[in-house]
Amino acid sequence: MSIRHSLLALLQDQPRYGYQLRVEFENRTGATWPLNIGQVYTTLDRLERDGLVSKDGDDGEGHVIYSITDAGKAEVGNWFAAPVERNNPPRNELAIKLALAVTIPGVDVQGIIQAQRVASIRALQDYTKARRDTATSQRPGDTAWLLVIDSLIFQTEAEVRWLDLCEARMVQQAQSAGQARRTSTGVTEAAAALHADNRR
Repeated sequence: MSIRHSLLALLQDQPRYGYQLRVEFENRTGATWPLNIGQVYTTLDRLERDGLVSKDGDDGEGHVIYSITDAGKAEVGNWFAAPVERNNPPRNELAIKLALAVTIPGVDVQGIIQAQRVASIRALQDYTKARRDTATSQRPGDTAWLLVIDSLIFQTEAEVRWLDLCEARMVQQAQSAGQARRTSTGVTEAAAALHADNRR
């Protein structure tokens, strides 16, 4: 997630101070990705250093107001216009966990898959309910939250399908390993029988 560009986009809408940016970001994204206020101010400092925002005094209550500069508008315009690149896929903790689990002896991979499936289906039910509730409320700003929640629903549905595939792959691997053991045992038994016949 690009906090830098998100803050620039919100400042393009209107000048704000740090806490307002944090609240506005969370309101528009349904608080799906909470921001740490320290992270907001650190990012604002970097944006000011890079000439993308400037300080516009304060609001009379001690809050420093930030405005976007022309360079900042160009930066956020380029961000909106460019597709999100997939050169470096985001880290997926579940994929990492399963990749490690299948390579470490004694780990109950099926148990991991089942536990995650239960959690993912529960999350999917929660997202679907939130979407239904939001769609019926018709409040201003709900479109932004609906876009985020639809994304979460699709990602979770994909995760459940992927878990199904992982489980099928584990079953297939276990069956192949069992077949290989049976074949190996059969070959060993046949060789022993042949050896015994030759000794008679």
